[in-house]
Amino acid sequence: MKLLEGKVAIVTGASRGIGKAIAIAYAKEGANVAFTDIVKDENFENTEKELNALGIKAKGYVADAGDFEGSQKVVEEILKDFGTVDILVNNAGITRDNLLMRMTEEQWDLVIRVNLKSVFNMTKAVLRTMMKNRNGSIINISSVVGVAGNAGQANYSASKAGIIGFTKSVAKELGSRNIRSNAIAPGFIMTDMTKKLPEDVKKEWYKNIPLGRGGEPEEVAKVAVFLASDLASYVSGQVINVCGGMQT
Repeated sequence: MKLLEGKVAIVTGASRGIGKAIAIAYAKEGANVAFTDIVKDENFENTEKELNALGIKAKGYVADAGDFEGSQKVVEEILKDFGTVDILVNNAGITRDNLLMRMTEEQWDLVIRVNLKSVFNMTKAVLRTMMKNRNGSIINISSVVGVAGNAGQANYSASKAGIIGFTKSVAKELGSRNIRSNAIAPGFIMTDMTKKLPEDVKKEWYKNIPLGRGGEPEEVAKVAVFLASDLASYVSGQVINVCGGMQT
């Protein structure tokens, strides 16, 4: 028996990186997967094909998770296509790094909108269904930077710390309806973005990581599978750092 057999999962920002790894891990464990991204490009289409090749029902939707109305509409579409939703992974996120002295209002607002407001938008959109089902798992992708802060990332850190507060509040508010809410705080993960960094920069990062290497998106996905499954039936309101020991 697969861990997520017959469940329906929504994963935002899943055309690449951690989101894609989570969507594929869910599909391998038997879940039907609806995923969103902001543009329908080659990555989007490839993800849809890869998911469907795993023998489950999968469909991609073009949507801006930072837009409230758009989030309501895309979840309505997903519910028409899939019938229900059991798992929501709020993964959509961007960076606009800058020192606070140089950070523009636009850089601040955009990161808060895409990273934090999207979590409110999408959670609100699935809530009625999960409450009616008296069952659900909400998994929010935060960051170790949201736990510990980081110079040059005040906007990103604030958005990811906000996700943690939101996660804990939702866990307390909806626990009586058997809806669980947890956050994952990845550390230095080898996505397309981090792989492009110069080797000397990567080596500096590795010095601060007890395991001495960057993590793979699939290693974050394994934790997301655990939190979505019945293995984590008594786990709610928690933040799990997936960082090789960088943040303790």
